[in-house]
Amino acid sequence: MHPMLINAVKAARQAGDIINFASRDLGKLTIQNKSFNDFVSEVDQAAEQAIIDTLKDAYPDHGFLGEESGESNKEADHIWIIDPLDGTTNFLHGFPSYCVSIALQEKGVLTQAVIYDPIKNDLFTATKGRGAFLNDTRIRVGKRLKLQDALIATGFPFREFSYLDTYMDMLKDMIKNTTGIRRPGSAALDLAYVAAGFSDGFFELNLSAWDIAAGALLVQEAGGIVGDFEGNESWLQTGNIVAANPKVFAQMLQVLEPHLTQAMRTPA
Repeated sequence: MHPMLINAVKAARQAGDIINFASRDLGKLTIQNKSFNDFVSEVDQAAEQAIIDTLKDAYPDHGFLGEESGESNKEADHIWIIDPLDGTTNFLHGFPSYCVSIALQEKGVLTQAVIYDPIKNDLFTATKGRGAFLNDTRIRVGKRLKLQDALIATGFPFREFSYLDTYMDMLKDMIKNTTGIRRPGSAALDLAYVAAGFSDGFFELNLSAWDIAAGALLVQEAGGIVGDFEGNESWLQTGNIVAANPKVFAQMLQVLEPHLTQAMRTPA
């Protein structure tokens, strides 16, 4: 395992310990609204600080982009992209679908990824060029060739609703053209599941870099493709993402394309 990945795994497990301890008594948590339907608790903040402290101790010159703490040392060649608790709403309700997500971006290229499910003790890892793993076992994206046979994951708009009607049209067509749609509520874990072949594809609108960076690298290293809704590489900037094996990816784009607004298209 790459030395930087080892430290990221250490940080993710420390955050997972904080999350698991807090899950024993959710009633004691103080919950704040960052914005409409966007919640944060002291668990998110403590988990993120634990991750940053661990990584900063190992790499004092690295920068950080965290969901709770924002951006620091953004000119650094190495930027850690952190979501300490992806699926906070699930966590606060005791719904067992959430995770810790950590990615490393080196000079603009994603090179390391960790997604840790503290409930199942499942550890997804990837290093660029070295494959993707679940608990030390190599994983690959699913082998289904037809969208009509595929199980697709997604996420519903919950903060910003300007694309809601467009999304609902996309969802209707996906329902008609697949074997099923799932919405567990953690984009990072959804992408990890695509990498592991548990589902065949994923799409969502308006996500943040910390939601998708680690999961996207996992999918790529597991043999899948990640792109925006036109198949281009702007997904980390736009937050509009499609991920699947190559055959299903192309078919998903065909279903989504008729519904794209000008704002969703990649700038020329």
